[in-house]
Amino acid sequence: MAFESLSERLSAAFKRLRGKGKLTEADIKEAMREVRLVLLGADVNIKVVKAFVAAVTERAIGAEVLESLTPAQQVIKIVNEELIALMGGEQAKLRMASAPPTVVMMVGLQGSGKTTSTAKLAGHYKKQGKRPLLAACDVYRPAAVTQLQVVGEGVGVSVYAEPGSTDVLGIAKNALAHARRNGNDMLFLDTAGRLHVDEALMEELRRLREALSPTEILLVVDAMTGQDAVNVAEHFDALLDITGILMTKLDGDTRGGAALSVRQVTGKPIKFVGTGEKLGDIEPFHPDRMASRILGMGDVLTLIERAQQGFDEKQAEALEQKLRQQRFDLDDFLVQMRQMKSMGGLEQIAAMMPGVSPAALKDAEFDERAIARTEAIMTSMTPRERAHPDLLNASRRQRIAAGAGVRVEDVNKLLRQFEQVKKLMKQFGGGPRRRRGGKGLPFFG
Repeated sequence: MAFESLSERLSAAFKRLRGKGKLTEADIKEAMREVRLVLLGADVNIKVVKAFVAAVTERAIGAEVLESLTPAQQVIKIVNEELIALMGGEQAKLRMASAPPTVVMMVGLQGSGKTTSTAKLAGHYKKQGKRPLLAACDVYRPAAVTQLQVVGEGVGVSVYAEPGSTDVLGIAKNALAHARRNGNDMLFLDTAGRLHVDEALMEELRRLREALSPTEILLVVDAMTGQDAVNVAEHFDALLDITGILMTKLDGDTRGGAALSVRQVTGKPIKFVGTGEKLGDIEPFHPDRMASRILGMGDVLTLIERAQQGFDEKQAEALEQKLRQQRFDLDDFLVQMRQMKSMGGLEQIAAMMPGVSPAALKDAEFDERAIARTEAIMTSMTPRERAHPDLLNASRRQRIAAGAGVRVEDVNKLLRQFEQVKKLMKQFGGGPRRRRGGKGLPFFG
């Protein structure tokens, strides 16, 4: 999960700082040495680390911190602010052309997830009411056009392609004309990649840029390649003057060095991040929310946004009443499990909750087979057992396992997961609260 090791090590460093009460200049410098090691261990660019530590230290040894009643909290506040600044300060949105269509040229190396990410991005804007079109401009990689058509169909976006043609410029120009004729207000060009940055690749991309004058040139980089991703971004930016970055596989990069380095090194913002393998797993990059996640403060805003997209309001209202009356049972748990899976799984949700350790919930991932087993186990229970899980003693669990065709261990695991979800709900005061003018949000308050 993104930033997991970085978050845990920073939390440990700040815990020692909080335990000292009043701080001296020596205490802060010692803490900053630890932060420096943590960031280097997370594969953050060394120049970025030096500048970051120097900025935090300069602010932290001021009288405002050392003479504060809560100096450790003030230091953490400064680190949070500097992390936000390091990643760009404010969210960098995709620019829209004054006269549609907005042309977005997607570039990157092979293996970075460019084609899938292009479709994800088009699907993201379709959900916002746009009419995007995908253009298959990779004529070299075998099955590249077919792949784009498959993922395009998955997000409900049409693909313009000219099978058999190797005239990349011609395809791009025809795609733009097609978009204008058919009222498409966004055009995403899926360009060719290479295994490394080379002159042939760049020359083709330069000609595309000159011919179509794209509104945005987004570089797709793989977060899990660490500093290699930053080096690739430097090369592409120097040759193409990219406008932003889409970082893939951020959910799998436990270190986070690329995300923390790329903005500072290239001067170009991360605009979107891929957070999973599903076609809906893409979200705008918010530096403030990401800094909050890194420091273990959660990301409630993103959590609420995901919940509003995935939850049924009537179900939420019914669940709210049950939670307030302390009547959350296994039937409710199954509904919640399905909804949490649609939001990215329990581990991703836990990472956004203030004060909840994602590491403690690693075994609580839910997949399709787990849901099927859960349904089988629950239908083997009596209605009274589902309403009162505390009745499930050893003999009842054996009977349920036999009826569902599973092991007793599977029944026990389900009940442990049920207890974990109940604990998550208690983190927010025992039940959901409704936002004014918003939807009812199960287990969020």
